[in-house]
Amino acid sequence: MVFSKSPSFSGFVLLISRLLRKYYRNQKGLQRSLSNANSFNSQHKVKSQLSLSERVEPSESTTVVFNVEGSLLKSSSLFPYFMLVAFEAGSLIRALILLILYPIISLLSYEHSINIMVMISFFGIKKKSFRVGSSVLPKYFLEDVGAEVFAVLQKAKRKVAVTNLPQVMVESFLSDYLEINSVNGRELKVVCGYYVGLMEDGSHSILDGLFEDENASENVIGLDSLNTSFAHTSEKLKWNSLSKEQYPKPLIFHDGRLAFRPTPLAMLVMFVWLPLGTIIAIIRIIIAISLPYSISTPLLTFSGIKLKVFEPVQRPKTQSKTKGSLYVCNHRTLLDPLILSFGLMKPLAAVTYSLSRMSEFLSPIRTVRLTRNRDKDRAMMDKLLNQGDLVVCPEGTTCREPYLLRLSPLFTELTDDIVPVGVDTKVSMFHGTTASGLKFLDPIFFLMNPTPSYTLQVLDKICGVSSNNDKSSRFDVANKVQSELGKALGFECTMLTRKDKYMILAGNEGVVSAGNKQ
Repeated sequence: MVFSKSPSFSGFVLLISRLLRKYYRNQKGLQRSLSNANSFNSQHKVKSQLSLSERVEPSESTTVVFNVEGSLLKSSSLFPYFMLVAFEAGSLIRALILLILYPIISLLSYEHSINIMVMISFFGIKKKSFRVGSSVLPKYFLEDVGAEVFAVLQKAKRKVAVTNLPQVMVESFLSDYLEINSVNGRELKVVCGYYVGLMEDGSHSILDGLFEDENASENVIGLDSLNTSFAHTSEKLKWNSLSKEQYPKPLIFHDGRLAFRPTPLAMLVMFVWLPLGTIIAIIRIIIAISLPYSISTPLLTFSGIKLKVFEPVQRPKTQSKTKGSLYVCNHRTLLDPLILSFGLMKPLAAVTYSLSRMSEFLSPIRTVRLTRNRDKDRAMMDKLLNQGDLVVCPEGTTCREPYLLRLSPLFTELTDDIVPVGVDTKVSMFHGTTASGLKFLDPIFFLMNPTPSYTLQVLDKICGVSSNNDKSSRFDVANKVQSELGKALGFECTMLTRKDKYMILAGNEGVVSAGNKQ
């Protein structure tokens, strides 16, 4: 059979060839479909699915659509993130159940394993009080981000994330800390205000707007590695971690008890250590409250507590004959005044906010609660200084990261003998601070660490407001103390306050009523 070259047939062939040439222009290799990690079938085509090795170069008008767990995170395991939800938002029992079921979960398909981990981690959790996604998980996600992929994202005009994880787990991390424009995760089903451990079905129509224009595929790049060759596991292992200096927004505050990445092996070690750690913590508390410094300090060191004290060549002498010295510390844990007392080998009094009755009862040194009433607190601290040396932490709350919060200037008016003390701590298993948990457990968790470490740097004396020849204000003196502490510790000074911390981590101003204290 012979076909004639009719105008209609020639035009049709020409039209098809132009469309194909336009569609495949600037493409390298095979086209990869956008990840179906959100359990919906993509109805749109993107410009190209380029691998990292091909050096994706987005322009200022490009939109990058990427899969979070497939192309952004270095680790291929999602278990640690669900374990954090189970442990921090749930309980020890919930975390133990998840750990026991891990061998079975690891044998299941990707979709089924996520569904099971969601059920174990979220079932029965109250939606209104769930804050792990914004207070705990961002730190661990940021530490798992590949610097190479993030560099690609930074070049794009708009960044759209798709993920198979629940929206409440990743939204704060992506939106607040990586400045991602759109986050498309799975929604969790809620009954009577509680999560039931199931995820909603259905498509995410938010991506539809990207392709309303018929030429949208020219300005969209998709990054995905699930079931594709975008990034093999061996390649992802070579990626560099995103350094803290590269964070678009610094991570200053984070919450949670666990101080390590909760992989299955690490959690197994923790559960094995937990009974022994509890016994060791109790023994350390008994030694601290019952024995004199000369005996308790060596015994505590033998138990694994590391204490380093750096003092000036000549210890600052008290100029006032009627008042003691005022030691001004940055705040790392509730044990700061106690550790300083042990380090200097002399009794000190301490004032602090939100002191629990149990901590006050167990403390081997005198502790007094501040009322947040300026006149009352000043009179109280002045009375304590007339009786001897006093320790104060004017930040008003603890901070785990290398940052210093704004210092309350009240201490600058009390005495001319102000001795700044830089405090730093290191733990390997549990954090000894919390913004949303039980405060009275803070010292116990810190002492449950195998080898908790404290470093004290006693600095040169700084004069208070009354003896300043340059007539510095109380704010100037407070800022000078903060600056000296920052230089000694290598910490960055900020103007953030206790209120800022609790609004970020707990959604409140951090004021605890007496009736709620443990």
